[in-house]
Amino acid sequence: MSDFLAALAMGLGLIMAIGPQNAFVIRQGLWREHALLAALVCALSDTALMTLGVLGAGRLLATRPELVTLGTLAGAAFLLWYGAQALRSARHPQPPELGSQRVAGPLAVAARGAAFSMLNPHALLDTLVLVGGASASAARPELFLAGVVAASWVWFFGLAIAARGLAGQMRSVRTWQAVDLLVGLMMWAVAARLLLGLLAAPGSH
Repeated sequence: MSDFLAALAMGLGLIMAIGPQNAFVIRQGLWREHALLAALVCALSDTALMTLGVLGAGRLLATRPELVTLGTLAGAAFLLWYGAQALRSARHPQPPELGSQRVAGPLAVAARGAAFSMLNPHALLDTLVLVGGASASAARPELFLAGVVAASWVWFFGLAIAARGLAGQMRSVRTWQAVDLLVGLMMWAVAARLLLGLLAAPGSH
């Protein structure tokens, strides 16, 4: 079980930092917009990516820098778009009970969850490269994979449930405005960091 527990701790350490995936799940939970579906899609996406990482996809990706560049550009574009949506909502904040027309459908939520997972270079680095590399030293890679997968599922569903529980206490229009503003600015900050990283990479000049 040592491989499982070590992977569980590693997975929680990687995933607990607030990033686009976590912010998305928190926002869906606070809005009570298919929060459990958002958690499910993020957890399933992480499971698929971590499985590929353990199978060696991370090493293959490391040999194709052009794919990394394309993925980074796509991810930055998505984060800029989503951040703009959140900032626009911050200009006209509506708590859930006042803005029923704002509720997104399950397909839209699932698509956004997949995009936050698959178009997020930081998530790809964690799941494909770091997890894949760490599993190489595990005595039982299948237990290591089970541990990091368990961390993802426990974290995302715990986050969604906790956010849903807080939604009823957050009825202030100013509170929802602050949530949207913080989410939008964070998405733009991550996108800027991705683009600056591309410019600073060797061979980019």
